Amino acid sequence: VLQGPPGTGKTWLAKRLGFALVGSNDRDTAQSRLRVVQFHPSLAYEDFVRGWRPAGDGRLALVDGILMQAIEAAGSEPDRPFVLVIEEINRGNPSQIFGEMLTLLEDTKRHRSEAIELAYRRVPGERVHVPKNLYVIGTMNVADRSLAMVDLALRRRFAFVDLEPRFGPVWRAWSVRCGLDDATLTEIEARIRALNDDIAAATSLGRQFRIGHSYVTPESDEPVGDSRAWFRAKVETEIGPLLDEYWYDNPGKAKDARAKLLVGLG
Repeated sequence: VLQGPPGTGKTWLAKRLGFALVGSNDRDTAQSRLRVVQFHPSLAYEDFVRGWRPAGDGRLALVDGILMQAIEAAGSEPDRPFVLVIEEINRGNPSQIFGEMLTLLEDTKRHRSEAIELAYRRVPGERVHVPKNLYVIGTMNVADRSLAMVDLALRRRFAFVDLEPRFGPVWRAWSVRCGLDDATLTEIEARIRALNDDIAAATSLGRQFRIGHSYVTPESDEPVGDSRAWFRAKVETEIGPLLDEYWYDNPGKAKDARAKLLVGLG
């Protein structure tokens, strides 16, 4: 699970790890061996693993969810890697969504001898196990205040990797190639670092609420013409509203933080 503040590239990295594992970023290959799903509060075990669904003829049919589809695909080609990316893995209820599959994800349980019966079985005595060639990558936004602590059962079965806001030579070189001038980049980096220091020191927030580098990283297919206008637009449409949410109980603080980012930009 890749976890970190907003804008640290969790989804970007998860998908590229998936491409690396399957050995291709070809669209057809990715569609067959790399699957992406997003957890949310209304997602259930019946959606993700297996459950009964209307069949259109007035009856119910037992339908496999994306996890069972990925398991069956990986099991049919045991010599090839398959990847399932779960975005915002903590936005749903992982224990309820995974059910007994949470146990089967453990590395020591990924054997046919460890197969267990699901809540919904196609045939009596049907047993399922998760093959070793199915990789599961999750992302988690640690700044989402609407979420409770991550279930300890999930913590025990996944490795958690922290992502941090990253500025510096690589970010600067990419931004210059996209049209941002060096002087403006120096100002952007200094102002975002100062803002992150304030956020980290705020008793109501903390390090998990810092602003990630993705907010001030231009897209490759959108060359920047006016660097200062580009940054001003980012503050007004993306960073500023986020700060308003962070300091919803102190609008003056949010306004001051936004003003510090925009000072001298017109």
